[in-house]
Amino acid sequence: MRHDQLLQLPIGEALPRLRDTLDRHGSAVVHAPPGTGKTTLLPLALAGLLADGAPARRVLVAEPRRLAARSAARRMAWLLGEDVGGSVGFTVRGERRAGPDTRVEVVTTGVLLQRLQRDQELSGVDVALLDECHERHLDADTALAFLLDVRDTLRPDLRLIAASATQDSQAWARLLSAPVVRGRGTSHPVRVLHAPPPPGVRPPHGTWVDPALLRHVAATVRRALAEVPEGDVLCFLPGVGEIGRVAALLDGVDARVLQLHGRAPAPVQDEVLRGAVDGVRRVILSTSVAESSLTVPGVRAVVDAGLAREARTDHARGLGSLTTVRVSRAGAEQRRGRAGREAPGVAYACWAEAEETGRPREPAPEISVADLTAFALQTACWGDPDAAGLALLDAPPAGAMAAAHETLRAVGALDEGGRVTSRGQRMARLGVHPRLARALLDGAALVGSELASETVALLSEEPPRAYGDDAAEALRRARAGRRTDPYGTRWAAEVRRLRSLLGRETRRPAGMTDERGVGAVVALAQPERVGRAQEPGTYLMTGGTRAGLAAESALRGTPWLAVAVADRPAGAATARVRLAAAIDEETALAAADALRTVRREVRWDPDAGPRGEGGDVVAREVESLGAVRLSARPLTDAPPARLREAALDGLRRQGLGLLHWSEAARSLRRRLAFLHRELGEPWPDVSDEALLERAGDWLGRVLSRADLARVDAGNVLSGMLPWASGQAARLDELAPERIEVPSGSRIRVDYEPEQPVLAVKLQEMFGARETPRIADGRVPLLIHLLSPAGRPAAVTADLASFWADGYRGVRAELRGRYPKHPWPQDPATAEPTRHTKAGAGRQRPRQG
Repeated sequence: MRHDQLLQLPIGEALPRLRDTLDRHGSAVVHAPPGTGKTTLLPLALAGLLADGAPARRVLVAEPRRLAARSAARRMAWLLGEDVGGSVGFTVRGERRAGPDTRVEVVTTGVLLQRLQRDQELSGVDVALLDECHERHLDADTALAFLLDVRDTLRPDLRLIAASATQDSQAWARLLSAPVVRGRGTSHPVRVLHAPPPPGVRPPHGTWVDPALLRHVAATVRRALAEVPEGDVLCFLPGVGEIGRVAALLDGVDARVLQLHGRAPAPVQDEVLRGAVDGVRRVILSTSVAESSLTVPGVRAVVDAGLAREARTDHARGLGSLTTVRVSRAGAEQRRGRAGREAPGVAYACWAEAEETGRPREPAPEISVADLTAFALQTACWGDPDAAGLALLDAPPAGAMAAAHETLRAVGALDEGGRVTSRGQRMARLGVHPRLARALLDGAALVGSELASETVALLSEEPPRAYGDDAAEALRRARAGRRTDPYGTRWAAEVRRLRSLLGRETRRPAGMTDERGVGAVVALAQPERVGRAQEPGTYLMTGGTRAGLAAESALRGTPWLAVAVADRPAGAATARVRLAAAIDEETALAAADALRTVRREVRWDPDAGPRGEGGDVVAREVESLGAVRLSARPLTDAPPARLREAALDGLRRQGLGLLHWSEAARSLRRRLAFLHRELGEPWPDVSDEALLERAGDWLGRVLSRADLARVDAGNVLSGMLPWASGQAARLDELAPERIEVPSGSRIRVDYEPEQPVLAVKLQEMFGARETPRIADGRVPLLIHLLSPAGRPAAVTADLASFWADGYRGVRAELRGRYPKHPWPQDPATAEPTRHTKAGAGRQRPRQG
């Protein structure tokens, strides 16, 4: 046993307080900075493996990642001077190294959930420690909620510990009803230098990160190597793709560049965690996996790109994707702390200091943004389908849970009452997403258990981009690399696991090719993503989303596609296909049969009707596969009432222009609008809104757009006149269509302006002393006095005033231009005329 190493771990001084807290409360929250030994010393001490007289117990440690679980087990075994599988072992999906003498077993939270579903009492376990709770992974939140339920109902002796590396431990303390035990850290001072990128770097969207930022990060790594003369440089980047690109930009640096992430080969992971050898400096490019779960020795400088990658789910479309976000302040603090584990260090933050306060305080809990289908199946199997009785820091969003339950009912995991079925219980034991579990169970009978397991293993961990977007070809590449390629090795282990869980082997049918079999299984996993070709390279999926293939994809041209992986880039109109399989129509119909519908459709279709005008009533029987229309044939027996309702809907959508509007009808509408505005009831409101609101009352038997075009709007308006009160007879009196002027002409009144207009030649109004008024004398007409050429010479609502004051100027301006027309000095007494004959403008005899 390496006593010297164990004694150096600072968490040791908190052990007495932790033991006392567990004895009194049965649970505890441990807060200690990364590197203090909470993941390694605490489990060994609680298991009685430190030769300090503590009783022997069996301790289960849950880690959020496989890499962290393996690393923690190896570190504890090394501290004991043993090999993994003895006193300390681990279990991750597809790999178990533990035996009858194992006292500390490290598992992933996913494995812990599987174990709890099989054995709710967690038999043989005395202490359960959930590590890195602050990361807020959904599996960890769920496992802790289940453990609390177990302790409250079945195992009051079970001791629980929630371990966190961040200061925000009070929420966990309230959840566990337990005190916080704090361990001191031994972190050395870390000098933080802000190194913002040059102007013009664009913010990330989706999984896209501006190459200019990556160039800046690579330059900052070189700067760190130059300014910090000793030790390794740990650089945080959001994902595997960015790690590869920055590694290429660091070609030629005087250091060994290592790429650390969840998919990194085991030898690379071991080399990172072992430390530098032969004095060669290292640059470790890492995802957030190195934030707190792992101890990377030798680091003296940290370069933080300031980004993290989180899962997001579009529940309406069933599309999941990763998105790049700014790292939280808590996450940035964790990253910086890595530079001060063993000696004073330097942290380079690749953003402006002013941006610090704008970053989120904590990362978003996965339960608030993720697909909850697997979570909902876990809680249903636990006996709490809505998760209402579980002790969770954050309740699951109602919309996400509703979408999850709908999916689970569709795959047969839940019945209509929301209770888990026997099929659902079997699906939960498979340890894959419920959609993949459905594909495995049903696909094994269809294509054979081997091909079904191979395909589901391919879908459970997305293959490298280098494998391409054709799932059948990616499967062949995984087979070829099962002994040499890191992904292929993991894939082969998962295939073996799935085949063992299936139990009875089924053979591949004769003639079943890889292409057909892979396509069938992918379609079973994602029936909402079965798509039919639209324009070249674009598919409409049954879920209603359009998805596009890359220009160079070998899948372009296939009439049907089963999409395994797709995401929607920020701002894009269509989803982007990452992995898919070509299928035929028969496979599409079989896999998505639950989405197949035949419906009688009577509605207004805005795309039907005459070319260029658009819209008509359609009546047809439509067969669809989700959003994909398979066929449509006309209905000959559509009920007239439904046809009328569809026509009415079209009228409301496209407006009253669908009716027949004669000039007389338009004129009547303007007159009625005037009377409604000036006199109110009983004169009707004939605005578009009012007419459409009451269209069901006045629209007769119409079955199509052509019927609407035959409806005389004038007759409709006439029917709205106040006949019952007798006021309709006064229409021409109150709002006359024409007004007789002094010359005897009957001039049309224009009711379009707010104040009605009478446009008349000036000479025809000679002798008129008062302005004509309408609406029971309430509204004077606005007189447009026209020149002989018909152009406005003056506008007035007060004729007497115009004759007295304004006429003189008009006469002076126009009589020379129109000498054949009369321009008397006193128009108020002159004879009105429509003509130019001699004497037309002579004076009238004065009265009296």
